[in-house]
Amino acid sequence: MPCINLKTIIDAPQKICFDLARSIDLHQISMSHTKEKAVAGRISGLIQKGESVTWEATHFFVKQRLSSRITEMEEPSYFVDEMISGAFKSIRHKHEFVQSGDTTIMIDDFNYEVPYGFLGQFFNQIVLKNYLRHLLMQRNREIKRQAETSNS
Repeated sequence: MPCINLKTIIDAPQKICFDLARSIDLHQISMSHTKEKAVAGRISGLIQKGESVTWEATHFFVKQRLSSRITEMEEPSYFVDEMISGAFKSIRHKHEFVQSGDTTIMIDDFNYEVPYGFLGQFFNQIVLKNYLRHLLMQRNREIKRQAETSNS
């Protein structure tokens, strides 16, 4: 199962980072280039444990939908979202927030399975994993920007 692990250092309190990471509104801002929009379930505000959201976005010139649910949450330390339906076989994304002095270390553990057997694995190695890493890093830059701006 492919996994993407990222660490982002943010000069802001843990609670601010935690809330920004589960903000539907901020997610849409950070993914505006894919025209990502929440279309069902929780469509704005802060998503909570047990809630789901359905995203509609354009990736690789194809409009797609992906639904996920928050399956675990311990505020303000971590939350987990898992795919309910979408183009992948599975997605499990753990968002963790560790306070370290005046900064927060935001950790992403993004685990996913691709469909289509060998072809899916080949596409993942050539294109998809780097594409997903880039999307997560872009989202994290926006969380960092918003957190550090609101903290100053």
